[in-house]
Amino acid sequence: MNIAALLSGGVDSSVVVHLLKEAGYTPTLFYIKIGMDDDELLHCSSEEDIDMASLIARKYGCKLEVVDLHADYWENVVSYTIEKVKLGLTPNPDVMCNKLIKFGVFEQRVGKEFDRTATGHYATTIENEGKVFLGTAKDPVKDQTDFLAQINYLQVSKLMFPIGDLMKTEVRDIAVSANLPSAKRQDSQGICFLGKVNYNDFIRRYLGENEGPIVEFETGKILGKHKGYWFHTVGQRKGLGLSGGPWYVIKKDVPGNIVYASKGFEVDTQYGNEFTMRDFHFITEDVWQNSSNEVDITFKIRHTPDFTKGKIFKTSEGYQLISSQKLQGIAPGQFGVIYDAESGICVGSGEII
Repeated sequence: MNIAALLSGGVDSSVVVHLLKEAGYTPTLFYIKIGMDDDELLHCSSEEDIDMASLIARKYGCKLEVVDLHADYWENVVSYTIEKVKLGLTPNPDVMCNKLIKFGVFEQRVGKEFDRTATGHYATTIENEGKVFLGTAKDPVKDQTDFLAQINYLQVSKLMFPIGDLMKTEVRDIAVSANLPSAKRQDSQGICFLGKVNYNDFIRRYLGENEGPIVEFETGKILGKHKGYWFHTVGQRKGLGLSGGPWYVIKKDVPGNIVYASKGFEVDTQYGNEFTMRDFHFITEDVWQNSSNEVDITFKIRHTPDFTKGKIFKTSEGYQLISSQKLQGIAPGQFGVIYDAESGICVGSGEII
């Protein structure tokens, strides 16, 4: 089998190469470059990552290619992020990077020449009745299915997740015992511009600053000033610059450039127990096509090891979800990621409205 392996220079993807070699495969390795070398803000120093990837390639006798997808990343992921932020929403660039770049553009230009594409994501694939589904990882803390929930069936059916059945500690142990040069490297904090570039500096470059009031949600009292609603997200606790907190961002008035906040550790206004999703995307198939009633599911609205129980049903607007417990900071623009309550399959996701 002809396998392409996406290599980041980190420990997870390095162990993927080790496991593939142990299984008798010699994958072709690819490092996807998305940063700009001539841009001080957006420059993501890929030199160290590529050096590490080169060491892995040399150790296992694999070919390494660097694929520059910066222009595609800008056109697809960065433009999506800026547009959503401008609308006052909370985007998830990691989700779109996986869908459009790693398993989109790369697949169309390079990956199509290979039988499978292997990655260091913490996820699994589950085959059932001839179909391939996206399954959760063994390690709930590292599970990354929420970042993969917008990929399609063709993408998931071609993917391999060699470390999905391992705990992170096991991955580290393998790296140490195999003397991998990346064994002690710290985990990255996300895709390039979120992981290595200050997020507010990034937003400031493209949207600037626009001073407006921070208003107490319950009383209408002006508490202070902000530099633009786009620097704040619903549910945010830190970064408001207000004393006597904690203060939480409750909502935003985009046309009025107003940020509303509430005070207290258990303030009711920061919680909700239901939301609606539009443009719901099923990864493999519509698992509820024969059901007109509410369905028991588990779900996530942010990257967390915890799955929350709830019920979902179809409405004229999309899918309505009712949670079994209170949810803090339901932010429009976030993805609601839905799982089958019994099988652990990631069904798909939709944008919260």
